[in-house]
Amino acid sequence: MGTQTQANDGQITHRERMKLRIKDNSIRFRLAQNEVTELVHKGSIKSQSNISGQSLIYGIETTENNAITCRFVANAIVASIPMALITDWDTDERVGFENTTEGLYILIEKDWQCMKPRENEDESDLYANPQAQNS
Repeated sequence: MGTQTQANDGQITHRERMKLRIKDNSIRFRLAQNEVTELVHKGSIKSQSNISGQSLIYGIETTENNAITCRFVANAIVASIPMALITDWDTDERVGFENTTEGLYILIEKDWQCMKPRENEDESDLYANPQAQNS
């Protein structure tokens, strides 16, 4: 869930938080730099969206299993990723990890800054977009 802060000019800005994208039978988690670091060092991250008085919780946790999986239980979407897979992910160049299980495609990846900045969004903790160097 993006946190809101009020800028000096009174506009609401959104600090980037883990993004969740669902399309048909695919789910994609996009993480800011601090979230990648938290996942690597603490073993889990989560966020939530409040919709019509209900909460949808989503997150990622590390596991000793050897595959990326995902489950949906009690209004929570939780992906599990092998701890061995993400060791040093916060300091290396790997972009992300993927798996298809039980017909669901799961992608966990670092979130890039947009090529075209969006008003009212703080992307300061997102990864520098490699394509921005080419433009």
